[in-house]
Amino acid sequence: MTNTETASLDLMTLILNIGLPLVLSLGVLYGIKLMSRVKTAVKGNAISALCMLLAIIYVFLRTDVSGSLVYIILGLIIGTLISIVIAVKVKMIQMPQMVGLLNGLGGLASALAAILTLLSGEAQSGFSLVTSGLALAVGALTFSGSMVASGKLHGIMDQKPKVFPGHQAITVLMALGMLVLIVLLPVTTGQNAPFCVLLSVLGLLFGYFFAIRVGGADMPITISLLNSTSGVAAGIAGMALGDILLVSVGGIVGASGLLLTQIMCHSMNRSLSAVLFGKAPDKSKPQEAKAHTEAKAETRDEATPADPVAWLEEADSIIIIPGYGMAISQAQEQVKTLSDRLEAKGKSVRFAIHPVAGRMPGHMNVLLAEVDVPYDKLFEMDAINADFAKTDLAIVIGANDVVNPAANIAEGTPIYGMPVLSAEDARRLMILNFDTKPGYAGVDNPLYDGAPNIHLMLGDAKESLEKLLKGMG
Repeated sequence: MTNTETASLDLMTLILNIGLPLVLSLGVLYGIKLMSRVKTAVKGNAISALCMLLAIIYVFLRTDVSGSLVYIILGLIIGTLISIVIAVKVKMIQMPQMVGLLNGLGGLASALAAILTLLSGEAQSGFSLVTSGLALAVGALTFSGSMVASGKLHGIMDQKPKVFPGHQAITVLMALGMLVLIVLLPVTTGQNAPFCVLLSVLGLLFGYFFAIRVGGADMPITISLLNSTSGVAAGIAGMALGDILLVSVGGIVGASGLLLTQIMCHSMNRSLSAVLFGKAPDKSKPQEAKAHTEAKAETRDEATPADPVAWLEEADSIIIIPGYGMAISQAQEQVKTLSDRLEAKGKSVRFAIHPVAGRMPGHMNVLLAEVDVPYDKLFEMDAINADFAKTDLAIVIGANDVVNPAANIAEGTPIYGMPVLSAEDARRLMILNFDTKPGYAGVDNPLYDGAPNIHLMLGDAKESLEKLLKGMG
């Protein structure tokens, strides 16, 4: 072989091993960027999916799979068919638990890859052993934590937080135990099987203990965190396998999920360690919020309760607050119709989106986008909270914890310290909720006590909205 041919071969190898994985990873990253905007989200999802398909084809072309090709193709066919059925059957309301389930399966795949690497003897160096152990631990805790989260979201497990005696100490000890086992892996050469069992057990238990005590506001944060750990597990498994493509794509998923988690933690006045180990939130901000709320209450218009249709007619500025109850009743279409009719009468209508409204990040945005509510009418909590005091009417549709003023004063509760939408500061407040029971966090809402400027419409949110629409003519 001539020098020119050798150089050409080396260049081609470099392109295949580094260049192509880099291009595909950048494609996935670009798709994620497009998904951050409603107008380009579908295009971004398609680009990322296409890049992942090309990545699968790339792996087939570079790897000798002749001995197991039939099983791989069979697995791909079964997985594709299952995903098609899921895409058709799963309702939008079930999307949070679907996301949790997929996060868990991603963690399980990484854990299985790590186990096979350790037991096959392919991991020889200290680096390979440590990264395999890390991938196993993170993958296992992602799987069990996601299964618990999905079970809670789907209602097959108790949705309330469950805390065992010494819960935080046990969680910390399990985390330390996993770290010790991972460090010892390179020392005990050839004894990988016991470590696989112990790491798997500790990882599964850690994920269970982490997710079982999640309730109320922490659920969306937990879902985004588990999304991040599924990517981290894949990235670490890629390190153990020496797979650049798996490292880069896993890193992108892990980093994007972690960034979202940090943003939500900041919005919720929670630290990441508080979510992981169950620490109490900062108590300084709620007290400030309490004083602010009390000062607002002194100047609030105590209007006499009236016909809700009359309230709609009299209001010039309106803020709608959607919540999980809107998702449960699938009332987003009626919400859009109400918004359109009010705007047709010359009224200002905006939507206040709490960062943890629903059961996953962006849940309300997705539901409202589904019925073509303009994205520029959706306002984040920090951008709209001060405007409630200047608003004629606030309409709560199936939301509870995210508007509960008890978050400012109810120490020791799951929502204490959580910033909430200041719906009670509006001149009038209309609440369309199923009943007056506590929300997901289990904390009583003082807005149900019957203040003169608050009107409760109890029952299914869709039916309540239809009554309002019929009354408006």
